[in-house]
Amino acid sequence: MIASEDASARKRHIEEKLRQEQETLLFIRESLEKSDQLTKNMVSILSSFESRLMQLENSIIPVHKQTENLQRLQDNVDKTLSCLDHVISYYHVAKDTEKIIKEGPAGRLEEYLNCMARIQKAVEYFQDNNPDSPELNRVKLLFEKGKESLESEFRNLLTRNSKAVPPVVILDLLAGDDEIETVDDVSLEHLPENILQDLICISMWLVEFGRNLDFMNVYYQIRSNQLDRSIKGLKEHFRKNSSSSGVLYSPAIQNKRKDTPSKKAIKRPGKEDMLDSEIDSYIHSISAFIKLAQSEYQLLTEIIPEHHQKRTFDSLIQEALDGLMVEGESIVSTARRAIMRHDYSAVLTIFPILKHLKQMKQEFDQVLQGTAASTKNKLPVLITSMEMTGAKALEEFADSIKNDPDKEYNMPKDGTVHELTSNAILFLQQLLDFQDTASAMLASQVLGDTYNIPLDPRETGSSTSNYNSEFSKRLLSNYICKILGNLQLNLHSKAKVYEDAALGAVFLLNNFNYILKSLEKSELIQLVAVTQRHPDKTYKGHIAEQLQTYQRSWFKVTTPITESNMPTFQPGTKLKDKERQAIKDRFKAFNDGLEELCKIQKSWAIPDKEQRNKIRRAQKENVTGAYRVFWQRYSNVPFTKNTEKYIKYRVEQVEEMIEKLFDTSA
Repeated sequence: MIASEDASARKRHIEEKLRQEQETLLFIRESLEKSDQLTKNMVSILSSFESRLMQLENSIIPVHKQTENLQRLQDNVDKTLSCLDHVISYYHVAKDTEKIIKEGPAGRLEEYLNCMARIQKAVEYFQDNNPDSPELNRVKLLFEKGKESLESEFRNLLTRNSKAVPPVVILDLLAGDDEIETVDDVSLEHLPENILQDLICISMWLVEFGRNLDFMNVYYQIRSNQLDRSIKGLKEHFRKNSSSSGVLYSPAIQNKRKDTPSKKAIKRPGKEDMLDSEIDSYIHSISAFIKLAQSEYQLLTEIIPEHHQKRTFDSLIQEALDGLMVEGESIVSTARRAIMRHDYSAVLTIFPILKHLKQMKQEFDQVLQGTAASTKNKLPVLITSMEMTGAKALEEFADSIKNDPDKEYNMPKDGTVHELTSNAILFLQQLLDFQDTASAMLASQVLGDTYNIPLDPRETGSSTSNYNSEFSKRLLSNYICKILGNLQLNLHSKAKVYEDAALGAVFLLNNFNYILKSLEKSELIQLVAVTQRHPDKTYKGHIAEQLQTYQRSWFKVTTPITESNMPTFQPGTKLKDKERQAIKDRFKAFNDGLEELCKIQKSWAIPDKEQRNKIRRAQKENVTGAYRVFWQRYSNVPFTKNTEKYIKYRVEQVEEMIEKLFDTSA
């Protein structure tokens, strides 16, 4: 019973499941049928759409092509109209720009250059497309007019704004090199910045479009004049301040200068030093030229095209450079004329200039780099001229020392230092500041043969500036020794002019002592020692020799009272007449000789206090020593009743009289 119920339930379950499956199958079948129907519909729609698209394409493509052709035609029309407008614009250029061109570019350079650009394009158009057009001539004339106006504006701008650099500014600029630590306010602005920019624009336009280089000649002429005026203004500044204590530098710079070293004056023996200011002016002018030329070149590089810069600069500096060279040759000529008059001290004016020129030559060469050979050679030619003139003067000066005539009226009456000695020593002392320069002068005349100095090719080379310092010292030492040797010979000759040999000895003593002291006070002693060993001992020997010669003049005083000439007698015995007379004669000879020499030699002079005291001491020892012995022996001997007549002086009085020797005030 139970089994039957289970089977019945299972059957119902299976039947239910079968029913459900049938329903599902029916649903799927219905769905497939719908899908097929939809597909058929879609295919039908798509087929219809494709047909319509083909119809549309067949209708649109002709329209599109027609539109494209119309667009192309439109573009061509626009381009044609644009070209016509462009062409027509060229016919209006002259009218549109004529007023501006006639009025000129002053104050509106940019607008003016824009107009010139339009005119140039119009010229190019008509030349290419319508060369027979009257418009071509019109724009050409306008272009030339505009170019002339630009050239004129270039000249006017440069002329109006090119001003000479004030002397004080130049001096401040020179001082700023090495004497001022920081000088913010020292500047050299030749042209205002806006003017400079306008000049640059005009220059570029004239080179690129104007195809005219005449403005470069205008440039160098105007700037050359400015450079020349700047240097002349500096010279005038020195001239005005040469006789006053005017401030050469601006107050700002003067305050910043740590110290203001004064230039050593070139002392001209026996003459007023009138050329110092001219020398100083010339030296500063040379330095100023270098600085200003450097500045001019910097300015020029901004305005003038690169491949024209060197030539333009060469032309620009010629006037100022030639002026300096002419002035230098004038100084040389003046020195030559003075040398012909035997004024050899005039060569001293050349030394500081020549020294400065040599010091500045490297900078000079750098500034002139790229200029013509004739320009570069101007300074070397001047240096050579100065060296030759200096060498001639040095040699003739040496000869003049040797051959200076022995004129009695020219001899110092009191036996002091001769003018020849002081001049010679002063001349040699001033050579010390220019040792290299003097050595180069001497070497330029191949003085090695004269002084028997072997010339080493490594020392001489192709230029006197290549001498080494040792050779230069030897060369200069030999020259100084030659001067001193000639001077010594001449002084000995001059001393013979004096009738009194003692005065001649004093003269030589004073001169030799002056030479020795002068040598010792300067580097001359070291230079002489290069050639002569122990020159101080040599001169001290000469001085001692003259001292001995002078002392012989007192033999007339000391000889009568020396032991060998004294009369002999027995103490306590009555003197014989002959003995009394002999004592009288001895006292009289001593008194007369003492008075005569003191009277004469009182007017003689020995300026050196040390030498004067030395001679007085020596005479006291010699004269009073002998007189003391004589006086002690005979002052109490009854050789006369008139004692005051013969025993006129005590020993102390004799010393006092000797102490007054060489003292005109006594």
